[in-house]
Amino acid sequence: MAASGAGEAGDLRGGVDDVIVAGAGLIGTSIALALREHGVRVRLTDPDPGSLRLAAELGAGEPVDPAAPGAPADVAVIAAPPAAIPGVLRDLQDRGAAHVYTDAASVKSSVVAEAERLGCDLATFVPGHPMGGREKQGPSAARSDLFLGRSWALCPTGKADPLAVAAVTRLARMCGAEPVTLEAAAHDRAVALVSHAPHVAASAVAARLLGGDETALALAGQGVRDVTRIAAGDPGLWLEILRHNPAPVAGVLEEISADLAEAATALRGGTPGEPAVHGLLSRGRRGRDRIPGKHGAARVPEYAVLPVVIPDEPNALGRLFAAAGEAGINIEDVRIDHSPGLPVGVAQLSVLPGALGPLARALAERGFSVHA
Repeated sequence: MAASGAGEAGDLRGGVDDVIVAGAGLIGTSIALALREHGVRVRLTDPDPGSLRLAAELGAGEPVDPAAPGAPADVAVIAAPPAAIPGVLRDLQDRGAAHVYTDAASVKSSVVAEAERLGCDLATFVPGHPMGGREKQGPSAARSDLFLGRSWALCPTGKADPLAVAAVTRLARMCGAEPVTLEAAAHDRAVALVSHAPHVAASAVAARLLGGDETALALAGQGVRDVTRIAAGDPGLWLEILRHNPAPVAGVLEEISADLAEAATALRGGTPGEPAVHGLLSRGRRGRDRIPGKHGAARVPEYAVLPVVIPDEPNALGRLFAAAGEAGINIEDVRIDHSPGLPVGVAQLSVLPGALGPLARALAERGFSVHA
C-alpha cells in the first residue's frame, strides 16, 4: 500500500519553483545553491543544526521544521546516506511534504527495495544520483556548479508517474547536469566500475604511503596526487556506500587484483613484457581514452599541453586566464603542479592543437614564462 498523504504527481503544475532539500551536506547544499541561482524557493532540513545553519548562511535556502515543512513543495530531494533515505522518504510522504520525491544516493537497488518494503509511494518517487562530488564533505565544501556538465542518473521504477520523472529531469537540468535514465541494477553495476571500485583502489595506493619515509614522500609528484585524491573521502560514508553495492564492487576489484597479481608475478620473474605488464599499460591507456570528454562528447586525447610558470600569489591564475581570454583561446582543461619549497608552480594548460602556438605567443607577449 502506498504511503498516505503522498500527493499526486499531477499536482506539479508544470514547474519546479519550490523545493525541499532534506540534507544540508555537500550534495544537498550544492543542489540547493544551484536551484537558488534559478530563483527556486528552497526549504532546508537536516538533523545537524550546525550544518543547517551554515547552509542557510551560504544562501542555500531557508531552514524549516521537518515535522511541519509547510505547503507541499514541487519536489523534495533527499540528500542523505543510503540507509536513511527510505525512512526519510516514507516520513516526508506521510506528511505530504511534496508532490514528487527524489534522492541523491550513489546506490539505487537497495534504496528502491527498502522503500518498497516500507510502503513508500513509488509513483511519486524517482530515484536519482548526481554524478558529482568532492573529497571534502559538509556544506562548507558545497558549490553551485558542482554538477555542471555532469551526468545525473535517474532510475524510475515501473510504477513512476511520467510527470514525476519530468519534474526530476527538469530539476537535474536546472543544476546544470545531463539526465541519464537507466534501471537501478544497471546503475549500481556502472558506478561500481567508474566510482566505487576506483575509490577503493585509490585508497589501496594511498595506504601504501603510510610506510613511506620522509624522503620518499618529499618526492611525491602530481601523479600520485592525482591517483590518491579521492582517497581523502570520509571512510565512514564510503563504507556505507560499499555495503549497499557489495557484489558489483567486489567483481571489479577482483578483476583489478588479477591484473595486478599477474603484473607483479611478471616483474618478480624479470619478464615485464607482453601481456602482463605492457598489455596492462596499453589496456589502461585505451580504457582511459574511452572516458567521455566535456558535455558527454567523445574524449579528445589529442589536446596540446602548454606549461606556464606562475608565481604563488593572489590572482596569478586570474591574470593567466584573462590573458588567454583576451587572445580568444579557450582553455579546455588545467592542472597545476606545485614546486615543493618554491614560491612558483606550473599551470599545465590543455588546448586544441591549433591553439597551442597562438596561446604561447600571446602569453609570452604578456610576460608569462612559457615553455612550449
